[in-house]
Amino acid sequence: MRGKFITFEGIDGAGKSSHVAFVADFLRGRGINVVATREPGGTPLGETIRNLVLTEKMHGDTEALLVFASRREHVAAVIEPALADSAWVVCDRFTDSTYAYQCGGRGLDPQRIAPIERFVHGHLQPDLTLLFDAPIAVARERLERGTVKPDKFEREQADFFARVRLAYLNRAVEFAERIKVIDSAQSIRTIRAELVQHLEQLLDSARA
Repeated sequence: MRGKFITFEGIDGAGKSSHVAFVADFLRGRGINVVATREPGGTPLGETIRNLVLTEKMHGDTEALLVFASRREHVAAVIEPALADSAWVVCDRFTDSTYAYQCGGRGLDPQRIAPIERFVHGHLQPDLTLLFDAPIAVARERLERGTVKPDKFEREQADFFARVRLAYLNRAVEFAERIKVIDSAQSIRTIRAELVQHLEQLLDSARA
């Protein structure tokens, strides 16, 4: 049986990454083989591209193309083989991030991105996307409390993140069956209860 593909999305500081390990451990506790990965990255080549995208100044088109180049390698080398082997893939960011950051944040035309998406992974979409949403002020406060040097996206201004957040929320409306919005300003206990609910629904669908 083919595995399931779960992605995590949200603006920087929304808190999504702290829940990736929880979801992976929850699924492993149900006896599922889980592959946890991330974007940009997920492969040696992808990690090299990740470093460029997160640190180097570049045109928005270049940024988007590099991310999709990394993604194509990621899909071919990691995601598709894992799914075919019945593993569930848990991925920190996927193509929704490109529509949010490069289209929403940078202002690229989504109609120019859509054909690239179809070329890179038209055969593959996530089974479930968990969108962690938080007010801009809350997300930025979390970033400022961080101890790791911020990357170029994390250094962007509030208006950039406002555009990214709006793009995410618009996609959540457009793809409501796939994208589930999590209010990440809630307590961790409440958030994880919501995550378990969504995961149980996906498990039920896999067993059907």
